[in-house]
Amino acid sequence: MPVGAVAVVGGSIAGCAFASVAARAGADEVVVLERTGGRLADRGVGLCIHDDRAAELAALGTLPGGIAAHRLTRRRWVTRDGAAEPLGKLFWDQPFPFHSYHWGLLWQGLREATPASVVYRQGAAVTAVSAVTDPAGPPASGGDRAVVSTADGSTAPYDLVVGADGYRSVVREALSPGSHPHYAGYVCWRGNFDARLLDGLAGGRPDELWPPDSVTTVCFPGGSCVVYRIPGPEGTRVNWVLYAAPPQDGTLRFDDPTSFPPGSLTPELAGRLAELLDREFPPYWARVLGLTAPEDTFVQPIYDLQVERTAAGRLLLAGDAATVVRPHNTAGAAKALQDACAFEAAWRGAASWPDLTRAYQAARGPVGHDMVALARRLGRAQVERTPDWPTLTPRTAAAWWQTQLGGAPTIGGQSLTRPGPP
Repeated sequence: MPVGAVAVVGGSIAGCAFASVAARAGADEVVVLERTGGRLADRGVGLCIHDDRAAELAALGTLPGGIAAHRLTRRRWVTRDGAAEPLGKLFWDQPFPFHSYHWGLLWQGLREATPASVVYRQGAAVTAVSAVTDPAGPPASGGDRAVVSTADGSTAPYDLVVGADGYRSVVREALSPGSHPHYAGYVCWRGNFDARLLDGLAGGRPDELWPPDSVTTVCFPGGSCVVYRIPGPEGTRVNWVLYAAPPQDGTLRFDDPTSFPPGSLTPELAGRLAELLDREFPPYWARVLGLTAPEDTFVQPIYDLQVERTAAGRLLLAGDAATVVRPHNTAGAAKALQDACAFEAAWRGAASWPDLTRAYQAARGPVGHDMVALARRLGRAQVERTPDWPTLTPRTAAAWWQTQLGGAPTIGGQSLTRPGPP
């Protein structure tokens, strides 16, 4: 097994998981370099992990126990059916074996599970990564070290650098220059709020109108919106993600995957969202989303990216740095944690750093490509080329869904213990 020093660039979900794996696998030194100096636990966006993926990750020690999660079992697809039906027309009720999480609480659980030997540095913005090759070394060595430069002007060499630095990955630029996320042509609006606010709607019977284990997908021409409950630091919250075409008035730019983060929603964008809800949503669900405070609402252009190499030499990519997948696949967190599992397996079976990176590339490169392709199909069907929603029946909706899957067994990511789709 390789020994030496490992730098993990990025300290969020993927970064914590990879740091823990490297420490367990026997690295002499593990340093996490996280560019932000604030509290990562304050991030409140919801996410889901498929029950089968969660069981695999827990068995492999990558998903710690005790992290708050909310059980989901059904996904109910509805469309507006006139003012006479406040909840809309239900046209399909689909099994949905997932648990939802609060991003900050999941990160906190992973951070607390990180071994004490790991050095976690916040406010350490990495500006460049470069390989240093020993001319006297063998050609297959992949470089003796990788040098990491930070914004304070310092540099440090490492035997392996893991890029867990997300969409704008500095490590990806070093490994695959010019590889940047591509805009998909639409945006998602996101928001979340205290679930107790639901008590003020429709007679104060939220659990009867909307069972707690149910995800609702509101469908409209040119888009869809997923609404579900998540755990929060102070109780249950409602999380929603709405996909639609962007405003065409220049209020959004598409060169940055997080153009309008929480707290920066403009009055023009808030008005655009309100118009969309009033025009396209069943009344109840329009009021539900309307409970979200402006400071808890943001807009994110949708991007995707697949790279030919996720690892080579002394560099390796994890999570969103390796593969940017549209959120429709409901697999981002699971994929990042599975990457860490594959990293650990590659480490324990490798005799050298190049052996490790080759094994990791073989294990995760094809998976990333499959996930990008599936999410593109889901995006086309649910946003770009939506069907005539009110005409769908349970039978035709199920057939429509299978066409999107294209041979994949389900959404939520592939199993680690069986081959993925051909």
